[in-house]
Amino acid sequence: MNNQSFERLPGMRWTALGSVLCAVLVFVTACATGMSTPSPAAMMSALSDLPLTPPDPDPRIGLAAGSGPLGSGAGEASWNLNLVSNTPPPDEFVGVTNSDLGFTGDYAIQGNYNGYVIWDISDPTDPTLETSYVCPASQSDVSIYKNLLFVSGEGLGGRVDCGTGGVPDTVSLDRLRGIRIFDATDIRNPEYVANVQTCRGSHTHTVVTDPNDTENVYIYVSGSSRVRSPNELPGCSGGPLEDDPNTALFRIEVIQIPLAAPQDARIVSSPRIFNDLTAPPRHAEPDQEARRAAAGRGGRGGRSGGPPRQRTGPTQCHDITVYPGIGFAGGACGGYGLLLDISDVANPRRLYAAADSNFSFWHSATFNNDGTKVLFTDEWGGGGQPRCRATDKYEWGADAIFSINDGELDFHSYFKMPAAQTELENCVAHNGSLIPIPGRDVMVQGWYQGGINVSTGPILIIHMRSLSLIADLQTVRAEVVVVHGPVYWYNGYMVSSEIARGLDIFELTPSAHISQNEIDAAKTVRFEYFNAQEQPKMVWPPSFALARSYLDQLERSSGLDADRIMSVRRGLAEAEGLSGQQRSDALGELVSDLRGAVRGSTDPRKVRMFLGAVMDLGATR
Repeated sequence: MNNQSFERLPGMRWTALGSVLCAVLVFVTACATGMSTPSPAAMMSALSDLPLTPPDPDPRIGLAAGSGPLGSGAGEASWNLNLVSNTPPPDEFVGVTNSDLGFTGDYAIQGNYNGYVIWDISDPTDPTLETSYVCPASQSDVSIYKNLLFVSGEGLGGRVDCGTGGVPDTVSLDRLRGIRIFDATDIRNPEYVANVQTCRGSHTHTVVTDPNDTENVYIYVSGSSRVRSPNELPGCSGGPLEDDPNTALFRIEVIQIPLAAPQDARIVSSPRIFNDLTAPPRHAEPDQEARRAAAGRGGRGGRSGGPPRQRTGPTQCHDITVYPGIGFAGGACGGYGLLLDISDVANPRRLYAAADSNFSFWHSATFNNDGTKVLFTDEWGGGGQPRCRATDKYEWGADAIFSINDGELDFHSYFKMPAAQTELENCVAHNGSLIPIPGRDVMVQGWYQGGINVSTGPILIIHMRSLSLIADLQTVRAEVVVVHGPVYWYNGYMVSSEIARGLDIFELTPSAHISQNEIDAAKTVRFEYFNAQEQPKMVWPPSFALARSYLDQLERSSGLDADRIMSVRRGLAEAEGLSGQQRSDALGELVSDLRGAVRGSTDPRKVRMFLGAVMDLGATR
């Protein structure tokens, strides 16, 4: 994302909504897929006669609510996006909250407070149930590395034996709070092989691969619940750090899992990445500001009651996104956004902490592909608040974009998806991921009932769905509507864990903001597996779609004049019709003809990217 990412669209109503970008994947290898022979239209503009502005009137206003636990009959509205399929959960998971997603091969693994579900998504239009595993615990976030499947457990009712009866005792050795480990070599029959207990459980977790350690994989555990009794897990204590140097507060846990012996997984460090942080600035509704200020002075307003009370900073992270390719992690840690050095994977250390009075709850982070910027999301109210109303500040429940400079975070801008929503509709930023559009920073993210959106610069692609009221959705208060949780790009499609109604799969449609060439080039980036909290470096294999993507971007930005662009399109189409040395010669001639245009272009960097793509094509046999 560039410094202008997520600016408001000219002439568009910004009445309220939000959009979270959180792109993270496992550090994996990308490979090429073949592209079909282009039609004669390849020589024409890829951007003409495509929609530029959102529909007016906004079709999202007044969508009908659904009924029942699966929201039957709910209204839908979308723009530049197709809903390919919606698959309801198996019976034993209906009415129970869906959580995060992990991917491997043709499979999507969907966490649920009742366990997890494995879907075969080889046909995105018709996902099929591969298996389901009942093993209750909140919130059962999932990730996968090779044959190992990891599941988070934090609530007091999760059992070591995956039983459904809960744990009624205050202290019990039957309670699971930590990480469950499964051997998923047989994807239809995962085997529960181990667990690692932690003092605060695992609300979320992050798989981290160490390029210098091929025998182990690591997990960063973010636990946000209260500290358990030492009678339940020896060594646990929850005192202030100044009184108790061994407190389970103010730290994360690092688990090492031997790939050849996952049953030997253990905690190898507990980095105190929150040390010395003071309480961050906070915001509130206008009528709460005076009361909060008064409370901070020890009074009830009007006159001072003494010096402000000292409050400590955060004691845990909600989520950590790692980018091993650049050696950084972004920690979304309640009141702060942290930049971490993970060059020593087992011992991450804090480089910088950013606070923002407009942020209520730092929820997740996403780096751009170059690793020069990071986006943090604000999940105001734990996702149960309506923060996309016309009366809400643009900065509330939104995204904040920072550049990374010499190990520090520099704030640039906010972004919140525009929509007209009511006080009955929960809408704040949630999880998402990068979409591999070459040469641009494009992300998809969820906004609960705000739907999902795709954003970069002036692009906004939206799908929104209304949902029936749910009486009791565990972490979300009663009488709140919920919908799209995390949504991630995986091998050509966007897959969303719809919090109540199962699995949604979307596809992009061409528009003036994203061309068919850009979509085709994105589909050439393939992952063997993907976890949203470990971000890989995306690399595009040579293809004509890649070259045309850069050309479309030059047309969109007027980086080259129209006649030059048309001439280059014609040359590309002619070269694609050739093969062998003839194709290489034609592409080489195209490069020679265009080299002189770099200096005169208003976007010389993009011209050089186009030339590089064409030269790579010419070198491909």
